[in-house]
This record gives sequence, C-alpha cells and structure tokens, in this order.
Amino acid sequence: MRRILVLGGTAWLGRELATQLLESGDDVTCLARGTAGPPPPGVSFVTADRAEPGAYDAVRDTDWDEVIEVSWDLGYVTGALDALGARAGHWTFLSCCSVYASNAVPGADESAALVEPGDDAGEDYAAAKVSCERASTAVLGDRLLIVRAGLIAGPGDGSDRFGYWVARCALAGDEDVLAPTLTDRYVQVIDVRDLAAWTISAGRAGVTGAIDAVGDVHTFEDVLAQARSVAGHTGAVVEAAPGWLVDQGVAYWAGPRSLPLWLPEDLGGFSRRSNAAFHAAGGVLRSMRDTLADTLDDERARGLERGRRSGLTRAEERELLTMLDDRSVDHQRRP
Repeated sequence: MRRILVLGGTAWLGRELATQLLESGDDVTCLARGTAGPPPPGVSFVTADRAEPGAYDAVRDTDWDEVIEVSWDLGYVTGALDALGARAGHWTFLSCCSVYASNAVPGADESAALVEPGDDAGEDYAAAKVSCERASTAVLGDRLLIVRAGLIAGPGDGSDRFGYWVARCALAGDEDVLAPTLTDRYVQVIDVRDLAAWTISAGRAGVTGAIDAVGDVHTFEDVLAQARSVAGHTGAVVEAAPGWLVDQGVAYWAGPRSLPLWLPEDLGGFSRRSNAAFHAAGGVLRSMRDTLADTLDDERARGLERGRRSGLTRAEERELLTMLDDRSVDHQRRP
C-alpha cells in the first residue's frame, strides 16, 4: 500500500485527488487548515496552518511514496520542500498553463517560454507558480512531476465558468441565449476527474518533468451546440459582435457581467495548447458531452438561478438581447 501525502485535499481538485487515491487503495493523509471544507471520509487528516512554525511536524518523519503539492504560495512550497523533500520517493507539483509567457500561438507545448518572476512574484499567480516550479526542481530534481493543468471543468467547479453555458441553456429553455460571435473561437478544458486520475497514475508510474495536462481543442460553436443538446435548449443563440459587447460592459472570460470562456482575439493560442505529451504519458479524456451532462446535474443541484461568480444574470442577458433587437445592432441568430 502506497503512502500518499496531499498538501491540501479539502478543496475541489485536492479533494478529488484524495478521493480517487482512497478508491485505488492508497493510504492517504491530507494536511490542510480545513477551512475549504471537510476532507474525504477515510483519509488521515492533519490540521495545520502552513504559515506557522511546526506545520509539518506530524508528517515529516514518514517516508512518503508520493507527495502532492497544490499551492502557489512560494513560502508554503519551500517550507514543504525543506521539511519533506528528502522523505518523498516522488513529488507532484500542480502548476498551470498560466505560467507561459505567450498565449498567441496555437499548438504551443511544454517547450514554450515561461513568464519571468519579479520581486512581486507572490502577488502574481503565474509568476508565483513559476517560482514554485523552480524551487521544487532545485530540491527534487528527477523526482519531480510538474502538472501544468489547463482550465479545469466538471462537477464542483466554484468558478462558474464552464458550467455557465449548459446551465444557461437549461434555464433559458425556449428563450434566446446571448453569445459572442462564435467563428474562430475555441474551448479547451479538462474534466477534474480526468485530471486527478492521470495525476495519480503518472505519480504511480514515476513520470517526471513538466507536462501540460489539457483537454482536446473544441470550437466554441461545437461546445455550445452540445450544451444546448444536453440541456434541451430550443430557443435561438444570438451572437453579438465583440466590440458591441465590450461597449455594453460585458467582460471576457470570467467574473460578474461576463460571457465565460470568451477571449480577446490576441489570445488565440490560449485554448489551443498541445496535449500530445499528456496523451503520450497515458492521459485519457472523457467526452465533452459527458462532462457537460455531469456538470448540468451539478448545476441543477446547486440551483440554476443562484448567484454566480461568472456570467450574466438572466436579467442582464434579457436586457442585452432586447437592445440588440431594438437598435438593429449587427448580430446573428442561430436557431
């Protein structure tokens, strides 16, 4: 039985990792403050504030087959490396594709240039992740796997980005849904369950180096069509020009009054990274339709009309749709 230490394990991805590790028969310990939620039943849970001295005292004398680190706080990461680096057979650091300096080139892979951390690395997520990658490499060398995850989707997503579209299609029913112009737009997500499953199998196999754990590339049009099919949406999709949406205060990507997953044209490579290394290392992806269907079940359970962290409210969407019709603004209706 492998001994696994998850530094975290109570939030979304960490909890999924701990759950799947337990299901595979591993002896799992989670170390966290516990403020993000309870750990999965069956793990050994160590309550600790990683900013405090002695945070690792309860786990530092154990030989771990695997340590999984999810933090982007450089102090937390270096503290764990100092306390546990010599006791880990293999170490996985969960990074992300935000570490890359450019998002302009479709098909870019792990060889692309990274952002350069500055004095404010602790304030900037991408720079902080790069600093954490480098600190981990310096201590662990060829025992380290760096998982550069893409946008994570699936049940339990607290960002409300990916789930917005299938939830909105379900809520709209036979009414219209507003979207940005769909031509030449792309979506690339990885289901949290697939990311966790591969991270675990890669750790078990001793995979090392940096690998982009990203999903397959889909057109935005195809994702929305599948979301409509899953949700039973029978209204039209009304596509509005990007310039008009920006003029109305609609934001890109995420956050309040946004159209999630919509990106500026100069970020054309962001949702089109290569996942060849991920597949070569055994990565398996479920279908987009399966992720959408399970996400919709989760969205219904949480409430389709709840307040969301990302997206337009239904009232905001209706107002914008009315403006498009009343003012003869350039737009397209897709039945």
